[in-house]
Amino acid sequence: MQKKLLAKSVAASLVLALVAGLNTVPAQAVDKELVVWADENRGPNLTKVFAAKGDWVSGYKITVRSFSSFDALKEAVDKATDLTGPDIIVGANDWVPTGAKNGKLAPITLPASVRARFTPNNFFDLSYKGKLYGVPLDINNVAMVYNEELVRNAPKTLGEMVNYYKANKTKKNLAAGLCIAGGGTSWGAHSVLSALGGSAYRMKNGAVDTSKPPINPAELAKNIKTYLLDANGKSNGFFPATDTGCKDNYLAGKVPFAIIGNWEWLDYMDKGFQMNLMPVPGVRAGTFGTMFGSVSGAMLTSYAKKRGVEAGAKDLLTNFFASTAGATAYQAIELRPPAEKGAQSKVEFTAQQNFGKAASRAGIPQIGAILNGTTGSKSYWDLLPAFWTAVLVNGRDPQTEARKMNEFFVKNIAAGVKDL
Repeated sequence: MQKKLLAKSVAASLVLALVAGLNTVPAQAVDKELVVWADENRGPNLTKVFAAKGDWVSGYKITVRSFSSFDALKEAVDKATDLTGPDIIVGANDWVPTGAKNGKLAPITLPASVRARFTPNNFFDLSYKGKLYGVPLDINNVAMVYNEELVRNAPKTLGEMVNYYKANKTKKNLAAGLCIAGGGTSWGAHSVLSALGGSAYRMKNGAVDTSKPPINPAELAKNIKTYLLDANGKSNGFFPATDTGCKDNYLAGKVPFAIIGNWEWLDYMDKGFQMNLMPVPGVRAGTFGTMFGSVSGAMLTSYAKKRGVEAGAKDLLTNFFASTAGATAYQAIELRPPAEKGAQSKVEFTAQQNFGKAASRAGIPQIGAILNGTTGSKSYWDLLPAFWTAVLVNGRDPQTEARKMNEFFVKNIAAGVKDL
């Protein structure tokens, strides 16, 4: 009897083991995890996107960790280790040099078909020493908007804008013709400097062009005298040397053209203004002043390879972050202008579309290594506002001031390109 009971017990155990085996998923079939770090705004929005569609990479589940602030995210990145670090970081482009140097970021190579969906300048922002470390997400830039109750059609040249201002200054009680509502008289006003023929630096084929100086003092001075000064060499009022009051004046209908930032477009839409955004027209039809169009990025970390998920992380970068479908889904919630060209025409709001188009037409990367200045020079951030004040407020000779500013720009470029 004991032998029979033992036999039955063994048989039952074998059956249970067999059933358990049939219901056990092999370890290799369990989804691997891809960990993405982001700030308090992007993190929750990415979580929503992945909750709606989580199969961007087959065989992987995507986990987003959100931090309380952008600074908190940066601090966590600085303290990350092989055991705690993420696979992808969604952060600022100026994190790339540090991350590349300390080995926390890993370089990536994108297929030509993927690269074609972005501008070369977008990749410049996320590159260091010739290597790419991330996928461009969205653009941080300014663009010009015009009041359609005052101006019916988009201006083709800067001269057309100036002529409108002069003809209507008195009868329409205009406070200015073109002013800076977003970005200030250095970052936001680069478009104006560039439309007049100058630049902090020039770009060519995705690289800084060092073949000629960024400013031709005689040309810049001639254009300033033509468009910004009256016969006595004083400001004609078209372009103020300050951004004070610009936004309020534009909203009040006292300024026909304003440069606004892509972080504030809802303020204008809420007041009924159309988001007919465009770059500032140049002195010749078909030319435009360039604006800084830095991008945020989804950056691959070296931790992904150490955790054995580098292939999946790379697929997430290309399948989601660098795709039209992924960028469109994300920006439908994030509401920023996407860097990916296909998504620029698919996002819901005209402002997102037009900010992106303006940056694609006339955006240049924001290169801190050049703009911040160098030993024996001055920073662009100080030089340009001082230039506007000297010429438009103090009545100094524009060619002399342009020559001095150009000398500093040349020094900054020569020093800055060595660290790119």
